[in-house]
Amino acid sequence: MQTQPDHAYPTHWEADVVLRDGGTARIRPITPDDAERLVSFYEQVSDESKYYRFFAPYPRLSDRDVHRFTHHDYVDRVGLAATVGGEFIATVRYDRIDDHGLPAKNPEDDQAEVAFLVQDAHQGRGVASALLEHIAAVARERGIRRFAAEVLPANTKMIKVFTDAGYTQKRTFEDGVVRLEFDLEPTEQSVAVMRGREQRAEARSVQRLLAPGSVAVIGTGRAPGGVGRSALRNLLDSGFTGRVHAVNHAFPEDMDRLGPEDVPAVRSLREIADPVDLAVIAVPAARVPDVVRDCGEHGVQGVLILSSGYAEAGPEGRERQRALLRQVRSYGMRLIGPNAFGMINTAPAVRLNASLAPRMPGAGRIGLFTQSGAIGIALLSGLHARGPGDGGIAGISAFVSAGNRADVSGNDLLQYWYDDPDTDVVILYLESIGNPRKFARLARRTAAVKPVVVAKGARHSGTAPLGHAVPTVRIPDSTVAALMRQAGVIRVDTVTELIDAGLLLASQPLPAGPRIAILGNSESLALLAYDACLTEGLRPLRPHVLAPGATPDDFRDALAESLAGEGCDAVVVTAIPWVGEGEGAVPGAGEGKALATALRSAVMADPAKPVTVVHLAMDDLAKTLAAPGEPPRPTAPPRDEAPAPHTTPPQARPDTPALA
Repeated sequence: MQTQPDHAYPTHWEADVVLRDGGTARIRPITPDDAERLVSFYEQVSDESKYYRFFAPYPRLSDRDVHRFTHHDYVDRVGLAATVGGEFIATVRYDRIDDHGLPAKNPEDDQAEVAFLVQDAHQGRGVASALLEHIAAVARERGIRRFAAEVLPANTKMIKVFTDAGYTQKRTFEDGVVRLEFDLEPTEQSVAVMRGREQRAEARSVQRLLAPGSVAVIGTGRAPGGVGRSALRNLLDSGFTGRVHAVNHAFPEDMDRLGPEDVPAVRSLREIADPVDLAVIAVPAARVPDVVRDCGEHGVQGVLILSSGYAEAGPEGRERQRALLRQVRSYGMRLIGPNAFGMINTAPAVRLNASLAPRMPGAGRIGLFTQSGAIGIALLSGLHARGPGDGGIAGISAFVSAGNRADVSGNDLLQYWYDDPDTDVVILYLESIGNPRKFARLARRTAAVKPVVVAKGARHSGTAPLGHAVPTVRIPDSTVAALMRQAGVIRVDTVTELIDAGLLLASQPLPAGPRIAILGNSESLALLAYDACLTEGLRPLRPHVLAPGATPDDFRDALAESLAGEGCDAVVVTAIPWVGEGEGAVPGAGEGKALATALRSAVMADPAKPVTVVHLAMDDLAKTLAAPGEPPRPTAPPRDEAPAPHTTPPQARPDTPALA
């Protein structure tokens, strides 16, 4: 019985969720306009699932059923549907009941009966778990504190959904039916279950984007050049291990290969018989909706949109971007972009360069995320200049430059990198923080297992960059700094410092404490390093200043002595060139190989402590230390003064080898 007047449609109950397999679905309230969708959905459910739902054969819904299941007051009776492509894939409903299990007549009754129905083709994707989380939140909003559900014993999947939810439960068995009752007040376990599901789902969705089995580049021009053709060329040059298709509606009918790349050429996705996991879209913004529709109908899992003309272009573009996101999510796909620079995965089994970067970075242990393509170029170029990848210190595991980040954001990458075995250090360049609370939670958890280094751009503007038309919270820079500090994030100010910190953390053990030994042949550099350590709250020891003409052997002996000392947790070596006449003096023509060899030999004798080298105009020193072969350690690039050391990361990694 309806006990309260109908309420207006609760728009705030609508939500997009990521499912267990990495796909997405939209959850929303059911309305009277959904009658045909409900009937179509029910026709696609198996007889067994219908029996589990109604405890009897129930081949079709009556008109009365359809009316009852689509008309709700959004208080005592609520129905939610999970949709993909606008069609129902699952439903959940609750009806408020009294203590006797009858329809409630008193608004004070705080119990409801809940029931689910999931289309068989979508079972196992975590749809029911996501619906339970949302219907529970709706019920709490409407004053309901307990759910009751009656389930047949054979319906083990649904029983597992309830029992795994983490709520405090009571289970009884009577008349051949399992009755479950549970409080809706969140518990520590239920929150952990919800966040665990969220992490696995969002990580899986990113993993699907970064490791596709097949890629279609849509908008590939016939002539060399252009965004689409460049993206195709970069994809092929990277050695991508999957299938590649070039798509352009203007290709001639008799054209089936695109040369000189010699890849299959088609006019639309419909001509591709095999599944397509990732679509790289490089067509004008006006054509993107048609392309996205084709992707959705073909079952593409994710789209990377390089096209511009969205939120960065003004109010019309912002609305175009909102419509694009709604369309992409309606098909259960995830979106990188629009206006994206692209993504890279260096894993040998994938070798994906779906970006506008013409050079494939070397493989390594650093994960990179940027919102800006320009910053992405700077980071990739900076790492390449600092040393080789593929085993060297400057390699990356994955790179994502999300452009306007209408969908996939830094939070999604934190979810992915949290337990990615190929990533040891996470580097983020953020121009805005859309959800500070969630970012802090995810960053704190990730930073507990691997270092997270963040540069926050536009720190004094107080506004989000053009194109980032996502919900953002304007918070003072001091608050941002406190948030990151509490989350265990290492915050830096520049792209150069991002690279410095990333290289150091990717190749060094973390220091056991704040005591820093400083040595070198420049008193000025040593004092700058000393002051920088004090500024960062570290405990520098009195610098050990060598003679300006110190030999490589002098450096080796001084470093070995510092590393052996019990009062030292890390060492900073400073070095400047010196043109000397004595045999063995460090030459000033950039020949730092002898010094690199000496430093490395000292480190190998005591590899448990990190050592970083700050130098001026000694390129050979940096190149030798960064070269693969003997385990390398990073150096700072030539600069006018020594950089400020970074704060001690939150957790040591004793299994990481010490490198110089």
